Amino acid sequence: MSSTDTAPARNDGDTAEVGAGLDALDSVAAPRSSIGEVLRTKALPPLIGVLVVLALWQGAYSLHLTSSYKLPSPADVWHSLQDLWYQGTLFSIIWTSVWRGLSGFLLAVVIGTPIGLVVARVKPVRTAIGPVLQGLQSLPSVAWVPAAVIWLGINDSMMYAVILLGAVPSIANGLVAGIDQVPPLFLRAGRTIGATGLAGARHVLIPAALPGYLAGLKQGWAFSWRSLMAAELVASSPDLGRGLGRFLEDQREFSDMSGVLLGIILILFVGIAIELLVFTPVERRVLRNRGLLASAK
Repeated sequence: MSSTDTAPARNDGDTAEVGAGLDALDSVAAPRSSIGEVLRTKALPPLIGVLVVLALWQGAYSLHLTSSYKLPSPADVWHSLQDLWYQGTLFSIIWTSVWRGLSGFLLAVVIGTPIGLVVARVKPVRTAIGPVLQGLQSLPSVAWVPAAVIWLGINDSMMYAVILLGAVPSIANGLVAGIDQVPPLFLRAGRTIGATGLAGARHVLIPAALPGYLAGLKQGWAFSWRSLMAAELVASSPDLGRGLGRFLEDQREFSDMSGVLLGIILILFVGIAIELLVFTPVERRVLRNRGLLASAK
């Protein structure tokens, strides 16, 4: 066989080897870390950070850098937490706010998602209300509380209105940003297979825009939680129950700094817990499915 006959065969063999190598790279599963390594890399650093903050806090209290009225010790805050536990009100206070925050956030997703789709895909609508959405996102949520009280009164409707006004623009803008990053080739492929209109949005647009959409959802939750705390701090009514924001304001009225710090810590704890239990697993799954996660730790 001549050299001219063997050259195509070699080229075909090289191409097959390269293809097999690329397939092998795609199929290699990242090794899972041991429990000890996960604890060391994921749990230990935050724990050390908390211990450092507690040590600095206790040190400032022991050195009497300010009066104990302004800066109680960590033990004093712990005793305030115990008081809520023994009174049986700790979980009801937390749940009142968590339920409002989550239900308001889900309602904001239902409203913000179609708004984001329309703004992203319809140019006249984007020109008309796109800047308004951007402006609403930068508006502090507490600014809506007085207007919502006048419009709706001091009730749950007012609370949800403040949450929606704070969260919907963030969710819509996140989806718009995600759709803007979708390659045009995806949209043409979707039209080729007949995925247009609502079907195209469901099967092509939203899945392709998922990273940006997820970022908007995370920001939307943050705005929902902040909006709710602002509304609970300002509005007071027996019909509303006692959430974390109301608890914080009550402790301020009683000049109980230990209770104030406890309220702040509980609000922070809930925000971190929702982030770790809901959004972090979803985000990791999305990144893993797109091959953007280096390892499955």
